[in-house]
Amino acid sequence: MTLDTYKKYDLPTGWEWKKLGDICAVTDRDHRTPKYVEDGVPLISPKDFTKNGIDFTDLKRVDRSELVAFVKKCKPEVGDVLYSRIGTIGEPRLLNFEFEFVALHSIALLKPLTQDLDSKYLLYLMQTTDVRAQAKHNIKSVGTPDLGLKRIKDFDIPVAPPDQQKRIVAEIEKQFSRLDEAVANLKRVKANLKRYKAAVLKAAVEGRLVETEAELARREGRSYEPGEQLLQRILETRRSQWQGKGKYKEPTAPDTTDLPELPEGWVWARLDSIAALKGGLTVDSKRQDPTAKSVPYLRVANVQRGYLDLSEVKSINAPASDIEALRLQPGDILFNEGGDRDKLGRGWIWEGQLVDCIHQNHVFRARLITSDILPKLVSWWGNSFGKDYFQREGKQTTNLASINLTKLSAFPVPLPPPAEQHRIVAEVDRRLSILSETEAQVDANLQRAERMRQSILSLAFSAGVE
Repeated sequence: MTLDTYKKYDLPTGWEWKKLGDICAVTDRDHRTPKYVEDGVPLISPKDFTKNGIDFTDLKRVDRSELVAFVKKCKPEVGDVLYSRIGTIGEPRLLNFEFEFVALHSIALLKPLTQDLDSKYLLYLMQTTDVRAQAKHNIKSVGTPDLGLKRIKDFDIPVAPPDQQKRIVAEIEKQFSRLDEAVANLKRVKANLKRYKAAVLKAAVEGRLVETEAELARREGRSYEPGEQLLQRILETRRSQWQGKGKYKEPTAPDTTDLPELPEGWVWARLDSIAALKGGLTVDSKRQDPTAKSVPYLRVANVQRGYLDLSEVKSINAPASDIEALRLQPGDILFNEGGDRDKLGRGWIWEGQLVDCIHQNHVFRARLITSDILPKLVSWWGNSFGKDYFQREGKQTTNLASINLTKLSAFPVPLPPPAEQHRIVAEVDRRLSILSETEAQVDANLQRAERMRQSILSLAFSAGVE
């Protein structure tokens, strides 16, 4: 579709189709690199656009000479519309503030040429699917998406009589107000669901979600294997399977000084007491090996808190020996080594989704020594209590934070009796399943609200308001 072939719909009586350039001055700042300074005039770019306005909290600043040139060319006034035309295309924001600013070249300034054009009418009109479609189909797509000023001026715009424009704006804002209230309620529900999920996981890893095995065994008059005996079995297995170099070294007990008190039958264990830990493969484009082949590998971006994002899994040429050593197995627990501080130690469980998948050096692998420990419990603990532990123990450099294998090895993990583990995981899975269904309904309603917003705009600018 081009602007010349844009299909216009029939308008209500008294309305007219006009080119945007006939009713608005369309200008932008000269295309040159800004002179950034520490204490200067605020510079607004499309990155500062929020859903309903502009975020002024962290604007870059430019030399005052930039303001002189910008004002001379664009003559910004309250009531103009800022319109992103490069990169993120087609986002309009109303200029409703009076402080001095400079707009980046990627923002066009739309200035009504007559008082017969209501600024808010123009703002809402530029948000309609019809105008967005004209923008989308007329972008220069070579390199960064770019919508030239001439193409913006050629937009076909339905213009209502001035009195109807004000009624249309009033009706849109009345409907949007109701819609915004509904959306705010949905977002509160979503936030409450997130808090509920955190509370469920916290109760699970602290032994407060289901009846403990100690209580159950006492009531039923039977014995049970407490976590301490389970840990001793694991350590015996660990010792018997030792294949490392030198003399076998017994793992030390965790430091429990600042740890919470555990339920009866539970015990604290260091992560390296119950799992074999392994760092990943360093990415090296110069590595040459005749046995190398391309395999998928997990990066920090793939390992999220409580789930794996496999929407984009990259591949790497790795020697056969590294593939054999690093090949992930179902049940392996993944921990991020670093990145931003909030990413430290976050992770989830590998379930065998890809063949011959390995992990890079910024992702650690923990392979449990016995199937008597359920990996979900360990990962839930790492994603809850572990957030504070890893942030406290992590090393911070100028731009990145990281944990090393020593700190991960010393990570304290609560170990419940085996039967209790199964009951905990079953109950958490049951509750999270219900929560996921509710979240899906909330998300569907949020999407429905956005479609309704467009329907309101479409109806307002095609049928008008009597």
